Amino acid sequence: MGILDVQQRGSVLHVTFDRPEKLNAMRREDIDALPALIAEASGVRAIVFRGAGERAFSAGVDVSEFLALTTPDSARDFISALRDMLASVRRAPVTTICAIDGYCIGGALELAVACDVRLVTTRSSFGLPEIKLGIPSVIDAGLLQQYVGLGHAKEMILTGDLYPASAPQLFGLCNRLVEPGELEEAVDAFLAKVTRHTTTVLASQKRLFETWQNTTVDVGIDVSVGEFAGTFAAADTMEALASYAAKLGIERASARRTGEDTAG
Repeated sequence: MGILDVQQRGSVLHVTFDRPEKLNAMRREDIDALPALIAEASGVRAIVFRGAGERAFSAGVDVSEFLALTTPDSARDFISALRDMLASVRRAPVTTICAIDGYCIGGALELAVACDVRLVTTRSSFGLPEIKLGIPSVIDAGLLQQYVGLGHAKEMILTGDLYPASAPQLFGLCNRLVEPGELEEAVDAFLAKVTRHTTTVLASQKRLFETWQNTTVDVGIDVSVGEFAGTFAAADTMEALASYAAKLGIERASARRTGEDTAG
C-alpha cells in the first residue's frame, strides 16, 4: 500500500509522505507513482512536499527496497525509477517546496535538493547514509555541493553522518529555518508569493533553471532569449502585463520605458 497522501487545494498540490511509524520511508510504488501525479496535475502553480507526524519529513527509501536488490540489473531498474521520480520533481513546470520537519535522509534529501525551495524546522536533521550500506549516494546528491560547497558535500557523503539543520555544513541549503510551530505559516507565506504568477511564466522559468544548470553561459543566454519571446504568445502573459500597466496608471498599448516607468 502506498504512502502518498495527495490533495489539491486550489492551485496548490500537497503531497504528504504518510507513514509516520516508519519515518515516512518511501516504497517503490510511491517512487513509481509520483511522476504521473505531477504530470497529471491540472491548474497547479505550486507543489508542497511534507511528511506526516513530528519525527520525519522522510527517512528516504525503505531499507527493505535495497535488500530486495540482488543483481546489477535489479539495482539499475530501481535506481532508474528513483532517477525518474527526482527528475519529475526537479523539472516540474511549477514551484516546488519541501516543508521539512524532522529527519530528511538519503533519497528524501535528494528530493529536497530537487525542489526549488526548502523550508526547514530547527529540529530537522539531514544526512546521506547510503555509504554505510555499501552503496553510493547518487542522482540529485550530485547537486548538494551547489548548496553547501564541495568540501561539505564530500564530508556528508563520505561520513554518512546526520547533521542538524543549524550545522555550518548546511549553510545555504535551507531557504528558511523556523521553529516547528512556524512551519505552516512559512509555507503559506511563500505560497502567497509564488502562486500569483502565470502558469506560462512559471513553466518558462523552470525550463530555464534546467537549461542554466546543464549548459554553458552562452547557450543559456541564447535559450533565455527564446523563452522570453515565447511567453508573449500566451494570453496570460498579456493579461499580466495589462494588469501591471493598470496598476501604474498607463495604457498598455502606448506603454514605453521612460525614466518614470517601473520595471518588473
